[in-house]
Amino acid sequence: EDFHNLIFKAMMKDSLNSSHPVSSSVQSSEQIEEMFDALSYIKGASLILMLKHYLTKDVFRAGVEVYLHNHNYGTAQSDDLWDSMNEITNGTLDVKKMMKTWILHKGFPLVTVVRKGKTISVRQEKFVFCLEADNWTSDASYLWHIPLTYITSRCNFTHCTKAYLLDQKSGM
Repeated sequence: EDFHNLIFKAMMKDSLNSSHPVSSSVQSSEQIEEMFDALSYIKGASLILMLKHYLTKDVFRAGVEVYLHNHNYGTAQSDDLWDSMNEITNGTLDVKKMMKTWILHKGFPLVTVVRKGKTISVRQEKFVFCLEADNWTSDASYLWHIPLTYITSRCNFTHCTKAYLLDQKSGM
C-alpha cells in the first residue's frame, strides 16, 4: 500500500511539464543531484516491475542473473541490463527498444481502451495532469512501447494471460 501511494505521488509529479526523464545525459554535479529524486527511484522501480510482469518472473530473473554475471565486480551502463534481458528473450522482444521509450521520455501514457462488440481498440497519448501555460511544450510525438496483459472470458484467470505490445499510437 505504501509503495502504491508513492507511485501515485511520482505519477503526479511526472504528469507535469516540469518533469524529467528517468535517464538523461548530465553535464554538471548539480544535474546529477537533480536526477536522483523520488521520481527517478519510484518510476524506475515501477518500470522494473512492469518489465518483470511482462517477461514473466522466470525470464526476468534469468536476465538479471546474466546481467550480474556479465558485470560482476565491474561497471555497467544503463543499456547493459536491457542487453542482458535481450540475451534471454532471444530476439523475441527488443527489451532495450521497449524500455528506452519509458526511461528517455518524461511523463507517461494514457491508454484508452474502447470495446465495440467483439473488437477492442487501444490508443495512447501523453497524460498531462495540469498544463503549465508558461512552461508548456508539446510532446505529441512521444510514443511508448506499452506492454498490455489481458485475459478473456474463456480463461480461468491463472494460465491464460495474453500479452500485447502497443508500440504505435493505436492498435487492435
